[in-house]
Amino acid sequence: MNAPHDTLHRYVDDGRVPGAVALVAHGDDVQVVTAGSVDTEGTAPMVRDSIFRIASLTKPITAAAVLMLVEEGRLALDAPVEEWLPELAKPSMVRTPEAPVDDVVPVARPITVEDLLSSRAGWGFPDDFSLPAVQALFTVQKDGRALQDWPDHDTWLGLLARVPMVSRPGDAWLYGTSSDLQGILVARASGRSFPDFLAERIFEPLGMNDTAFEVPEAKRHRFTSAYSPSPDGSPELVDAPDGQWSRVPRFHSGGGGLVSTADDWLSFARMLLGAGEADGHRLLTPTSVGRMTTNHLTAAQRADSTLFLEGQGWGYGGQVDVSPAEPWHVPGRYGWVGGTGTTAHILPSRGTIAILMTQVEMESPTPTPLMRDFWSGVADN
Repeated sequence: MNAPHDTLHRYVDDGRVPGAVALVAHGDDVQVVTAGSVDTEGTAPMVRDSIFRIASLTKPITAAAVLMLVEEGRLALDAPVEEWLPELAKPSMVRTPEAPVDDVVPVARPITVEDLLSSRAGWGFPDDFSLPAVQALFTVQKDGRALQDWPDHDTWLGLLARVPMVSRPGDAWLYGTSSDLQGILVARASGRSFPDFLAERIFEPLGMNDTAFEVPEAKRHRFTSAYSPSPDGSPELVDAPDGQWSRVPRFHSGGGGLVSTADDWLSFARMLLGAGEADGHRLLTPTSVGRMTTNHLTAAQRADSTLFLEGQGWGYGGQVDVSPAEPWHVPGRYGWVGGTGTTAHILPSRGTIAILMTQVEMESPTPTPLMRDFWSGVADN
């Protein structure tokens, strides 16, 4: 772990991040490096069980929840989602991606569960944010915690249904919206709240005791402050431990609403590496894990999504590497990044899990230099 150790301490020492936790696991061999503090004031050291806002590392967990319901027969991959999300029964689509939002046509086929899982539902963010339909989507689709501004899921779905799709279901990979729709789908299909379903079916069996949509007061001494980079590169406070995550939100974002720790996400990753089983608990079948961690995008869809995917593929809830474009891009590598400064990946061919938790937001969909340096160090070991 010399490379991750040196990398983390270099970024902490030069002030780019207040602190970080890195975890690399090969089977039972788990190595952890901590550096810095939970905040810029240095009120407490970063520790192994520090709690982070994991943002889009929520997405793979949400996808696993959907697949549980598929296995139970409550959902089917080819089933139209309008049975559970009737607000989306008759969406419209812009005539061309560049067309104004009032130049719309009917959608030829319904949105399916698989469209949501593969992020090809018709709503979401392509590489070009300037498209009129994408600008309209920005009025309702925000990052994970900002969605709490909506009073409930029903209101949000009604507003989303009024935004025209940018493409037909199945045609294009579009980031973000599908995962939030998956969270609502899980709640409606299961008859449980999304937080309750995740707690009972995933977090409790896997011992993910610190993963949730809020941080209770008794745990806030381990909760890191969140920052964004200021113009001079120094961290600027965005949210404190007693801020947004001090209460359960009204909107439970399947795309980015969770907090977690490195070891909690390790438990989830071990379940994936174990073909759906960990610590004597089977959460998914090998077939479901295989679908989750296999690329579902065409070459053309990958080429149109270079801003987010950098030419790689997408499974369910996470990226799947298909070509060795960088040293860390190992074909079959599965995982994702969180906009709050988090990353988690499994490398099935090597039996490796690599997790990095920081609390400084990304400035764009492009992974940060710290993320790339961490991945490079893991690839070299």
